[in-house]
Amino acid sequence: MSDKQSAEHTPNRGIYLLPNLLTTAGLFSGFFAVVSSMNGQFAHAAIAIFIAMIFDGLDGRVARMTNTQSEFGAEYDSMADMVSFGIAPGLVSYNWALSGMGKLGWLAAFVFVAAAALRLARFNTQVGVADKRYFQGLASPAAAGVIASLVWVGNKYELNGQDFGFFVSLITIVTGLLMVSNFRYNSFKEVDWKGKVNFIVVLLIVLVFVVVASSPAELLLAIFVLYACSGPVTTIRSVKRLKLEHVVGDDNTDADFTEEQKEQAIEKEKQE
Repeated sequence: MSDKQSAEHTPNRGIYLLPNLLTTAGLFSGFFAVVSSMNGQFAHAAIAIFIAMIFDGLDGRVARMTNTQSEFGAEYDSMADMVSFGIAPGLVSYNWALSGMGKLGWLAAFVFVAAAALRLARFNTQVGVADKRYFQGLASPAAAGVIASLVWVGNKYELNGQDFGFFVSLITIVTGLLMVSNFRYNSFKEVDWKGKVNFIVVLLIVLVFVVVASSPAELLLAIFVLYACSGPVTTIRSVKRLKLEHVVGDDNTDADFTEEQKEQAIEKEKQE
């Protein structure tokens, strides 16, 4: 075989710069959140987690737009998500409110971290198989958003997190368990972001930005808490009779969803 033919068959060992740069930025934000919480800067820690969410939403879209998807990028993104939306929220919660509770405190934080790892592992094994309209279990960025916004609001109103340790531990554990549940959460992937909208919609979007800018901590807390609660409501409304497998365990619930929903899913697959 000639040198030229050998070069043609040699795989490209490089990695795509732009999407992995965005992933690295998200990883840095998660690590910065941990360091900030260790230094008692809890507002900075919470904001850093939200910044990590922005980068997490950008890296995959940029990779698809520039046709730079790769197995390395997918694995790297998953590792970065574990730090930014698993370890970081768990440690931020622990440093703010749980460190004075002894074993209960660090166990509550560990439940969240372990649940995030399990949630990410399950998501990676279901890529291309699961219904794209829904997430199975609360997505790890949304779970991190619940913890980060709670810490942000508490810090904003100068609340001592240690005084609310039991309440925060309960929220941390429940949020972690929601990640590994079978509750269905809307993924909003059906939204046509390229479509045209009425001018009034643009004005409403501007109004939303104004409201967010005026009280970001409180509004984000309300949004993420409502979204976390939407999973159980969506699941209960979608099944004829709630069973244990609808809440936890192996997801074999397709037969229990309404015929109308299944027909809509089949029709959408045909259109795609």
